[in-house]
Amino acid sequence: MKKIVLTGGGTAGHVTPNIALLPALQKAGYEITYMGSYDGIEKKLVADFNISYVGISTGKFRRYLDLRNFTDPFRVIKGFSEARKFLKSYQPDVVFSKGGFVSVPVVRAAASLGIPCIIHESDMTPGLANKLCISAATKICCNFPETLKLLPENKAVLTGSPIRSELSQGNKLAGLDLCGFTANKPVIMVIGGSLGAANVNKAVRDALPKLLEDFQVVHICGKDKMDNLLLTTPGYKQFEYVKAELKDLFAMADLVISRAGANAICELLALKKPNILIPLPASSSRGDQILNAQSFEAQGFSIVISEDDLLTDLLVDRVHELYFTRQTYFEAMNRSGQIDSIKTIIGLLNEAAQSK
Repeated sequence: MKKIVLTGGGTAGHVTPNIALLPALQKAGYEITYMGSYDGIEKKLVADFNISYVGISTGKFRRYLDLRNFTDPFRVIKGFSEARKFLKSYQPDVVFSKGGFVSVPVVRAAASLGIPCIIHESDMTPGLANKLCISAATKICCNFPETLKLLPENKAVLTGSPIRSELSQGNKLAGLDLCGFTANKPVIMVIGGSLGAANVNKAVRDALPKLLEDFQVVHICGKDKMDNLLLTTPGYKQFEYVKAELKDLFAMADLVISRAGANAICELLALKKPNILIPLPASSSRGDQILNAQSFEAQGFSIVISEDDLLTDLLVDRVHELYFTRQTYFEAMNRSGQIDSIKTIIGLLNEAAQSK
């Protein structure tokens, strides 16, 4: 049986694409082990999937002055040693990394043992952890055509991001029933995101009187961010977060308003949902959501609104514009070569495993 080690962690975005690959990897005959930090979010997220988990020491690479900059390199060195010891014993055929700081010692250790490594970069510009792994990688998967220019030509492959297959298997009627909506009025789905969602949430709620004239709105607003004064508003349904029901809400949605995190927008692309993106401003991030959104806008997948321009009338106008031209956006997404990302990545992994 072929063996693969998956790595990536620190945030959910460095883990969920790995989880999305699990069914296809199992179908392809791989024995799977996940390597992450001792107590990171990755350990919690993969706990339900009955795969082996190996913890290693890890440290963060910071671009700013911090006392931990003097101690974390020793943790990374320890993590490299732990990863190398395990990999030498386990002898995987290939390693797949989704990034995050825990992945650096794993990828470097695998490369030192001659084990092929494929890494995946979600954002438009490579993050620091992936930059440190590029020289050790066999192939580098990415989400955006623009990213190809920033990577070695012989390594870069445009794949898109793996998304969970169940997201495409939702039931529209189940979604309508969950929200108490009618089938006779289009639905807007709002995904606020956990980071900086307050401004998106406020803008949507301020626009509700006008939006609800023509649409129904389901709003995933984040933990502790529900507005109790709007709980009984007809045509408006709030959730702090959803799990299994998410697929049904996507099936029900005609339009989506979202932040522009790489994994979120790749889900919209794969599901072919016409969308409005409101990226996190550069003041709240390293600016990658802005670049992500600009790329999707340039490819004809999205309408983009800057948070600085997020006024009620503009949001309402853009929603109506998107709805009346939604077929144009659907067709652009349908022409994209990035949709079957799992099949493409599995092909790269098989090729790398056979070359070992």
